[in-house]
Order: sequence, then structure tokens, then C-alpha cells
Amino acid sequence: QVQLVESGGGLVQPGGSLTLSCTASGDIYRLIAMGWYRQAPGKERELVAAITSGGSINYADSVKGRFTISRGNAETTVYLQMNSLKPEDTAVYYCTARLYSSSLTLLDPWGQGTQVTVSS
Repeated sequence: QVQLVESGGGLVQPGGSLTLSCTASGDIYRLIAMGWYRQAPGKERELVAAITSGGSINYADSVKGRFTISRGNAETTVYLQMNSLKPEDTAVYYCTARLYSSSLTLLDPWGQGTQVTVSS
């Protein structure tokens, strides 16, 4: 079993910054990628940013130039630095990972989500 624990959400004014963090733990044999999705009320969940174990990064067009995804010293931790936040960034942000367990089962676990609210 694999767990993803997120932290760092909250309320911020437009133009402000927040950093989200996510740490994966449990039965992890090989981590392939980690990433962040978000879901706003009444909208579908969408990819925000992802990073592979090889360091390849992908961003949604709406956050390019404002958000930065990075890994910690331990590859099981990923950060999302969010700058120049806009009200439309308001959503629940979810961490996810793609990995192999020790039984070589491919898993796509999700965190519980953390609320980000951008409002004056």
C-alpha cells in the first residue's frame, strides 16, 4: 500500500504565492512520476504539473511561467511552487504518483487533496 500526504494549501490574496508539498510512502519499488492535479467546483479534474523520475516536466498552459514543480532530496517528495496566483487557481489540489510496488504492480495512488483559495 502507498500513501500520499499533501500539505501547504490555504487562503492567499491574488498575486500571492503558496508552496504545496507531497510525500509518498509505503510499498514503493520504483517511482516513475509524480504530479499535481486540481479540481475546481463544477469542473473536471485537470493536470497542473508533473515530473518524471528522469526529470522531464510538463505544465498545463494556464500555469506555465507561474508554477514550478520540483523534487526534494528524496525522490518521493514533490513540491509545487505557485506564484502570481489568480482567483481562477482556486481549487482542491491533489498529488498523484505512478509507481511499481514490490510485487511489480503498477499503481496510481492519490492524496486526499488540499484546498487552495485565491481571494481578496
